[in-house]
Amino acid sequence: MTTIIRGGTVVNADRAFRADVLTDGDKIVAIGEKLDAPANATVIDASGQYVMPGGIDTHTHMQLPFMGTVTADDFFTGTAAGLAGGTTTIMDFVIPNPQQSLLEAYHTWRGWAAKSAGDYTFHVAVTWWSDKVHEEMGTLVRDHGVNSFKHFMAYKNAIMADDETLVRSFTRALELGAIPTVHAENGELVFQLQQDLLKKGITGPSAHPLSRPPEVEAEAANRAIAIANVLGTPVYIVHVSCAESLDAIARARAKGQRVYGEALAGHLVIDDSVYQSADLEFARGHVMSPPFRSKHHQAALWQGLRGGNLHTTATDHCTFCAEQKAAGQDDFTKIPNGCGGVEDRMSVVWDAGVNSGMLTPSEFVRVTSANAAQIFNMYPRKGVVAVGADADLVVWDPEGTRTISAKTQFAKGGFNVFEGRTVKGIPSHTLHAGNVVFARGELRAVAGAGRHVDRPAFTKTHA
Repeated sequence: MTTIIRGGTVVNADRAFRADVLTDGDKIVAIGEKLDAPANATVIDASGQYVMPGGIDTHTHMQLPFMGTVTADDFFTGTAAGLAGGTTTIMDFVIPNPQQSLLEAYHTWRGWAAKSAGDYTFHVAVTWWSDKVHEEMGTLVRDHGVNSFKHFMAYKNAIMADDETLVRSFTRALELGAIPTVHAENGELVFQLQQDLLKKGITGPSAHPLSRPPEVEAEAANRAIAIANVLGTPVYIVHVSCAESLDAIARARAKGQRVYGEALAGHLVIDDSVYQSADLEFARGHVMSPPFRSKHHQAALWQGLRGGNLHTTATDHCTFCAEQKAAGQDDFTKIPNGCGGVEDRMSVVWDAGVNSGMLTPSEFVRVTSANAAQIFNMYPRKGVVAVGADADLVVWDPEGTRTISAKTQFAKGGFNVFEGRTVKGIPSHTLHAGNVVFARGELRAVAGAGRHVDRPAFTKTHA
C-alpha cells in the first residue's frame, strides 16, 4: 500500500520543515516538497497540520492479571485505543509470579499480544532471584529482543524486589547490555502505613495517597539511583510523580550519571483532590500507584520535562471497571491499582504542554516518541519521520478539539480520569505500518496487525 501525506509540516525532535511524506508498504520511502506519487496512492491532505512520528507509550499493562482480577483492556482493545490517540507502539510488561520462569511468563504475554492492532514490545520484570533468572535474562536479551528489565520496589508480599534482587539484576543487566527500570516506592513503608491507616478505621480511597506520600517514592528513587551508580549501570525511573524523585534524578544527572525519568500524562494534569470526592466510585477510579499528587508536584514534573530531566511520557494504562474497583469498597488496599489513558496521552500532553507554551512541537515529539525510541534502542526505526523509518505516523490537527469522555472512548473500563477535559490538538489520521488505521474519528484497527519490536542490546559504551 502506498500513501502520500501532502502539504503538512514534518515535526521531528530536532527540527520542523514543510514536506510531503511518501510511504510504501510499512516504510517511509521519500520526504520532500511536491513529491511524485503513484496514481493509486492514498492521498492525505495535511494542510495546516503537523506530520509526526507515531507515539510510543513506554508504560502500559494490557490484559494484566493483578490483585485478583484482569484489566479490562486486552492487547487488541488497548492498542486500538492507542491508535485512535496517535500512539502506534506500546511498551508493556511481562510480570512473572515469584518463582515463575521468566521465559514461561514471556511466552504467555507474547501469546496474549498476538491480537495487537499496534506494535508492541516488552519490559520483563524480575520478581525473584536465582541462577535460573540470571540465565533466562541472558536468553531474553540474546534471543527475544528484550533490553529492559523492570523492578517493583513496592507491593510487599507479592512482586516486590528486595535490595539483593536489585543488585544482582542490575549487575546482570549491565553484563548483557540491558537497562534496568524501577517502580520506585518503598514497599515496606507503604505496607506499614497501610496497616496503620486501617487500624485507625480509615478504609476508603482517601487513605490511598496517605499510604504513599512523596517521601516513600523519593526514598526508593534515591536508593535505586545509588545502587545503579555504585554498579555503573544506567537506570530508568518509571512514573515519576513528585518533586522529590525528580530532584534525585536531577542531582544524579548533574553528576554525569545516566538516569532517565518517565512522567505519566495523568500525573501532569490531575491532582490529589480526586481522592476526597464524596463519590466513592469516582475516587476509587483514580486509585493508582504512585497516586495523583498536589499541584506543586505537577508544576515540578512540567519543569522536569522542559528541562530535560524527565525524558518520556507514558500512561501506565491499566484499566479496571467500577465493579472490579469495588473489591476495595471496605478496604482501600484491595482496590485494584490502575487507570487508563493510552488513547488520551498525546492530546493531553499537547493541550497542557504545547498550547501553554511549556513545550515546543519538537519537544513534544521528543517526550512522546523520540526519547523513548532512543533510550530503548528502537531508533531510528521508531521515533522519527525519516526515510527508512517505520511508516508509523500521526497527522496532527493543532486546531482540532475533542472532549474526553468514557462514553465516547475506544478503551474499555467505562471510566476516564480525564473525563470532561476538552483538548485542543488531536490526531486527524494515524498510520501504522503504512496503513491508515484512524481517520477523522473512524477507527480501522485490525486485530493481529501489530508487530513485536525486537530491541537489540546496548553496546558497552552506552552502559
